[in-house]
Amino acid sequence: MRKLTKVIAAASMLLLLSASLFADPPKKTDTSLSVVEALQNSFRSISNTMLPAVVEVDVTETKTYTSPFGGMTNPFEFFFGNGNSDDSNNKNNQREYESKGLGSGVIVRKTGDTFYVLTNNHVAGSATKISIKLNDGREFEGKLVGTDSRIDVALVSFESKDSTIPVAKLGDSDKVQPGDICLAFGAPLGYSQSVTQGIVSAVGRNESQMSSISDYIQTDAAINQGNSGGPLVNIYGEVIGINTWIASSSGGSVGLGFAIPINNLKSAIDSFIKKGKVVYGWVGVSLVDITNEYKEELGVAESEGAFAAEVFSNSPAFKGGIKPGDFIIEVNGKKVKSTNQLVRDIGSLEAGTTAKFTVIRGGKKLSDITVKIEERANESDISNSKMWPGFIATPLTDKAREQLKIDDKKVKGVIVTNVEEKSPAASLRIQNGDIITAVNGKKVNNISEFYSELAAAQKTVNFDIYSNGGTITTGTYRF
Repeated sequence: MRKLTKVIAAASMLLLLSASLFADPPKKTDTSLSVVEALQNSFRSISNTMLPAVVEVDVTETKTYTSPFGGMTNPFEFFFGNGNSDDSNNKNNQREYESKGLGSGVIVRKTGDTFYVLTNNHVAGSATKISIKLNDGREFEGKLVGTDSRIDVALVSFESKDSTIPVAKLGDSDKVQPGDICLAFGAPLGYSQSVTQGIVSAVGRNESQMSSISDYIQTDAAINQGNSGGPLVNIYGEVIGINTWIASSSGGSVGLGFAIPINNLKSAIDSFIKKGKVVYGWVGVSLVDITNEYKEELGVAESEGAFAAEVFSNSPAFKGGIKPGDFIIEVNGKKVKSTNQLVRDIGSLEAGTTAKFTVIRGGKKLSDITVKIEERANESDISNSKMWPGFIATPLTDKAREQLKIDDKKVKGVIVTNVEEKSPAASLRIQNGDIITAVNGKKVNNISEFYSELAAAQKTVNFDIYSNGGTITTGTYRF
């Protein structure tokens, strides 16, 4: 497919040649027509290569509803009073029905006679029956290998002894750039084996309502309901993303389609096959986005990264030496551009491996922090009691002074916010809105000084808190 690259690049001439194309009937010898034919042939070649690896995923879900007729087998009993009208037992009122739906998928792996299809969690994650339909019309019974709702991905398998069924080639989504030509495959609105073409409109889209641990490739290639789970493909016939959702007020394509970058899913494929689930790496840091004003007071105004507001005690980060207030700028030599990016990068690290962190602490760059990654536990197993310090410090600005009615300009420190229940801060009876003026007896005038003193604390810590015109000292917390 790479020999088509030069031809595809020549397609940019189309805009300049469009006038000549429509002024007179083109001849086959025209250079302009040759360019168009070459472009068309390239799309045909990509489609012919990819379509056999693209599948329609037909799913059946068993759902329940509450019957208004209770446990009666004959609904006329409800009206004529011939049956037992006691429907207090809701279990007797439950009825099941089958709901059918469809989406798309792409074959990404083959082991022996087992083929693995990558699709979306919202396509196959709740299915009780799955049918995989190839572009030649053959159907196979599908089996759900694993699913993950956080990243909206699922892996389905089917069995076949046909070794000619192709496996799609996965590309490198990190190389994708706005303006790249791309094609979207799938079964939009039930029209299976459809192909649409467009360009990459943007990369690195973060949409928290979809997933906080994935960014998205935005494309204007038409994507509709049923395209979910199908591949987004580059001009080399490589899968660069999995079509996932659209932004639309009408429910149809308006040129705003989004795909999960394939690099975000490569480790998930292996994890599904080995463990039946996605295993996320965990370091035990609570990351928050901070304002430019906050960054300036922290002393990192010119840096990109992610702010570690809190660290779980006895977590990998705690053991490795990451402190609350650290501004993380690199992991394993890769620069940190945003909080969401860092969450994704850490989540993709394999448990048991080590990662090297570079942080800015107290205005100094520290690059020798090594953390051993652990498997992420369930949210319910992560206790606030281990979240250190259990609150987030924010700048004491003039606006904050006005809101807190602090007239004394001599009062300097940081404001306590987001106190976590059952956390160390809660055990010291620290409350939202308190002003911390000292850590272990050392005065702090701003955010940078506060986190520097907190990082310097060894095993025990107490705080001086300004409240109602006076200062009190909290009890001592041992950590």
